[in-house]
Formats: sequence, C-alpha cells, structure tokens
Amino acid sequence: MTVEIHTLSNGFRVVTEHMPGLESAAVGIWVCAGARAERAEQNGIAHFLEHMAFKGTATRSALQIAEAIEDVGGYINAYTSREVTAYYARVLRNDVPLAVDVVADILLNPVFDPKEIEIERGVILQEIGQAHDTPDDVIFDWLQEEAYPDQPLGRTILGPADRVQAFGREDLSRFVTEHYGPDQMILSAAGAVDHAALVKQAEALFGHLAPRAATPDSPAQFRGGEARHVKTLEQAHFALAFESPGYRDDAIYTAQIYSVALGGGMSSRLFQEIRETRGLCYTIFAQAGAYADTGMTTIYAGTSGEDLPELMGITIDELKRAADDMSEAEVARARAQMKAGMLMGLESPSSRAERLARMVQIWGRVPDLSETVARIDAVTVQGVRDFAASLAVQAPSAMALYGPVEQALDMGQINARRAA
Repeated sequence: MTVEIHTLSNGFRVVTEHMPGLESAAVGIWVCAGARAERAEQNGIAHFLEHMAFKGTATRSALQIAEAIEDVGGYINAYTSREVTAYYARVLRNDVPLAVDVVADILLNPVFDPKEIEIERGVILQEIGQAHDTPDDVIFDWLQEEAYPDQPLGRTILGPADRVQAFGREDLSRFVTEHYGPDQMILSAAGAVDHAALVKQAEALFGHLAPRAATPDSPAQFRGGEARHVKTLEQAHFALAFESPGYRDDAIYTAQIYSVALGGGMSSRLFQEIRETRGLCYTIFAQAGAYADTGMTTIYAGTSGEDLPELMGITIDELKRAADDMSEAEVARARAQMKAGMLMGLESPSSRAERLARMVQIWGRVPDLSETVARIDAVTVQGVRDFAASLAVQAPSAMALYGPVEQALDMGQINARRAA
C-alpha cells in the first residue's frame, strides 16, 4: 500500500492510498471546519450546510445527485464533527471520477434553494428533538457545554432550535465563503485509486479557486462544572469528564491506553468492578477523545437512581486505585486492544480515507502505521500510573446527570472524594 500526497498551488491537498486487490474505493473531501468554526450566532450552521449539500446544485437536482451515485451501485453521505465536515462516497474502481465530480459539484455549486432550506430545516429540528429524547446522546452535549462553557468547542453540533429556525440562504453562503477555501479542503481516497488521475481531476475542478486565509480556532479552555437535569426516566445517566491531552500531544497515547484499561471493554476495571462484581449497571465505559489543543477522558454509566451514589463513589475509587496498582498485564492488554482496533478498522477503504484526511489535517503528513504502533508500544506502566494520578486528583473535571438523579453526588462531593 502506498500513500501519496500532492498540494495544488492554491493549497488544495490530495492524499491517496492504493490498496491492492480491491475493486472499490472510498473518496471524499474533508473540510477543516466544523462546529468549532462557528461564531455564537452561527451555532448549528456547519451541520445545516452539510444537510444542504445533497439538496441540489447548479447542474444537478437532489434526485440527480442521489441517482448519479446509486445508478452505479455506490453510496454517498456526509457528517459534521466539531473540527471537520466530510462529504464522501464509496464506489467501484471505474466510478471514482464520477464520485469526485459529484462531491465537487455539491461543494462548489450549491444553489441553497429556499424551498429546500425549509424542508431541511424541518428535518434538522426533528433531529434535534430526537437527540433530546435520547438520554445517552444529549448527556454528552451537556457534558461538553460544562467542560467548555461559552466557547465554540462547548456548543452542540446540531445547534439550538431557535438558531436553526432563523438560518437562511445568506447564512449558509457566508459560512461557505468564510471556511470552504481550497487550502481548507483535503481530497482523500483509498482503495482502487490512481493518485495521478485524482490529482489531475482535482486540478481541473478546484485549481481555479483563490486561496483564502483561514480563521484560526479560538483556544479551548477546559473549565468544568455540573449539569443536573432531573427527569422521570427508568435510568439515571451519569457522565464525568477530565481534561486530557489534545491529539498533537504525545501523551494522547497514554490517555487512550489508560481509558481502555479503565473502561474500554469487558475486562476493564470499571466493567469488572461495577457491573460484574457489584451488578450496579448494564452499561459503563471510558474513552479518551481529543481535539487540536485539548481533550477529554470521559466515563459514562447508566444505572438506577438509588444505585447512582454508590456507582459514582466506586468510580472515583477506581480512578485513584489505578494510580497505585495499574499492572503490566492491564497495560499490555490495552495496547493490544488499541492496535487491533486500529488495524482491523483500517481494512476498510472508508476507514483508510478517513485516517488519511485526518492525519493530513493534523500533521500535514500521514505517519506510517508502524510509527503509530511504536508510539502505542512506548507507553509504560509508570506512565499510565502517573497519568491516572494526575487525572484522579488534579485534572479539571465536568459532570452531567440526567434522569432520577436527585440523590447523585455533586461536584463538591466528587472532588472531596478525589482529594481524600
């Protein structure tokens, strides 16, 4: 497999990885602007724009966009995260040029028809309503807001309903003008792809665009706090977050291994102690998420309102215990899980294309997989214990609670237990 990168004169980047033996390819354009790029009055516009991508261009109707890809047996989709917006397709080898042309069309020639805007506005409002009706979704939005209050990184990706109600054609066009410059786009493809052909096509489609100065993201500040939403539900939902390294920090590998050992699977500490030994919950896990300049190690559990205080206390105890007795066997198991998860995932061209784009966005290059594996292997038991100690006692924290949570510990009690 060969990774190749080319940058057009206007800053537009093309990255590909040929995967021998495949007859299909994943191809898309990753725009280095997501919800974090929004101003307060724009919250939700990046996601709205992603929805509008498939609603018609100057040359294709919404139906023609879908038919162009599905007539050849492929599929097309998009997503918005806090730091990127992606538009991508999966097609057979001979249809890669068609897929690139369609994705380019929806980015370069959107019409933002007012009728279609109103239709999609209704769809997004339904999506917001659905998220609010899904406790183990909305609790993470509340947790994000508490961790990064009054900051772009703390706002929801979907945006508040009142903002979405007000967006119009000019708002969408303005966000495109501000954030969809050629030097903010990465064409990424993996599978049965020809790098030279894709570079030539990219030059024809995007080479005429003038570079635009990107607006840097506001630095994130993890401040922490507590959001408690009492509601009559079957389960009490508990999410706890601690400030952790960003993805450009070498310590991210330590944070990820720690989170796997703590709550990344059935053999993890939280799962074994809280679910298997005590039977206090059905779902509990930990994960380490990262952004450009900050990160969050998050713990989530769903339990009964009566059992919640005990579960919360044991969780803090396990955080502290990991600093003292995290074993070599646990770290080795977490390393193996991380490596296997990464390598198994990358057997898919879609996952490969995603990784290529993200690596170019983060590093301006694509590190060899052996380099990433070496960084995972370099994490030591003492390093994990030291990270566990800093997380358990010192790291700023945030918490979100939802459901029958009247008896839950508050942040003062949580922090007192951390310090004890």
